[in-house]
Amino acid sequence: MPSFSPTRFSPFETTLWHATATPAPAYGTLDETVIADVCVVGAGYSGMTTALELAKKGVSVALLEAEEPGFGGSGRNAGHCTPTFTHYSLPHLRKMLGEPWAERLIARQTRANDKVSAMIRDYQINCEWQQNGYFMGALVPGHIGELKAKVATYNAVGARTRYVEPGEAEAITGSPRFLGGWVHEEGGHLNPLGYSRGLARAAMQEGVRLYAQSAVTGCRRDGARWRVETARGAVLAEKVLFTTGAYTVGGWPKLDQTFRILRVFVAATQPLDPETRATVLPRNTTMHDGRGDIYVYKYNREGRIVASMFPMGQRGVDPAYTARVMTDRLKWLHPQIRGEIRWDYLWWGELDMQQKTVPRLYGLAPGVAAMTGLSGRGVPTGSMLGGILSEWAMGVPDKDLSLRVEPLKAAPLYMTVGPKLSLRYFRAKDWLAAKTSGAPLPPHA
Repeated sequence: MPSFSPTRFSPFETTLWHATATPAPAYGTLDETVIADVCVVGAGYSGMTTALELAKKGVSVALLEAEEPGFGGSGRNAGHCTPTFTHYSLPHLRKMLGEPWAERLIARQTRANDKVSAMIRDYQINCEWQQNGYFMGALVPGHIGELKAKVATYNAVGARTRYVEPGEAEAITGSPRFLGGWVHEEGGHLNPLGYSRGLARAAMQEGVRLYAQSAVTGCRRDGARWRVETARGAVLAEKVLFTTGAYTVGGWPKLDQTFRILRVFVAATQPLDPETRATVLPRNTTMHDGRGDIYVYKYNREGRIVASMFPMGQRGVDPAYTARVMTDRLKWLHPQIRGEIRWDYLWWGELDMQQKTVPRLYGLAPGVAAMTGLSGRGVPTGSMLGGILSEWAMGVPDKDLSLRVEPLKAAPLYMTVGPKLSLRYFRAKDWLAAKTSGAPLPPHA
């Protein structure tokens, strides 16, 4: 496995998406001084949808990217597009954030796939988009009540979800293991890098000046504007937004201290044969096995299973062991798989984890803001944030935004180990729930 440092991120060219996404459009490099109303730093989903929203309203936008659009999490995630909150129930989120912030964010997040599907349709983005739903299973009796509560709370805010009994759970997933499941009809999946490149084309089509290979080296006041500097050029703008997330390097002092990096790995099998595909995820849904020690997977257009897990111990470090864990878990869930499973791709991504796994909007200076802390929420969250951040740039008062504007604050020290300890806690909780109820445990649990 590759070695990492804070400024050297995991390889990008080794991903399945880099091998299969629609080719990137031509990007220029900033080698002069340009003037814009707004400068957006970071061409991931959040930065590109922000630039796109602003350009459609007639705002002049310069978008700076250190590598290429989609280089970060937006081009290497597993491709799931589920408009939910992973770590919190909606009632818990309301208590944690308070009103009106919680209700506004819930409304944005739960309708995020509307925005994703509309952008894909309107800009004809070739990204393997499939909207066949999301399934989360119950492997122990204690999870059934939690899933039924999800149905009630998500449907109350307008989502289309339902609880299914074991027979329908097996019909949807092809797995006989589940005692029931939660189906979110609006869930989807896609090729994340293809989507990123499509957003880049759309932004440029709307007039955004997008510069790749243009890392920001500093941002300072220059008269009435902000001067955002790169190695060979600069943008003079009235407002600046940093949307670099986990891939933040420089740009603004201490911005990279607002989160801690947690790595996740994604793997893809060989294309499976038609007979196997007919019985494993036969409806081409996205599937979550329901455990806190997650195993989430779906197909790509070639018929490969694309699955993700968090590293733990040897898992994610030793490639041979990691492949064995991934295979054993998949075949445990789908005992009808008889043939060999070969993992042709294995890659990594970085998550900008915070103690609250919802995005954070920081006011850095008058006219300068930053957003970090997506914490692995991925496609729908990054896509809907463009609406919030563009409203900030358009001058919507802070009190009317869907994210609270906060002062810059470093992540607490315990976050250095907190996310990894949480993963071990979830794994132990899964083990205890299975042992207590007499439910079978998957391999390597």
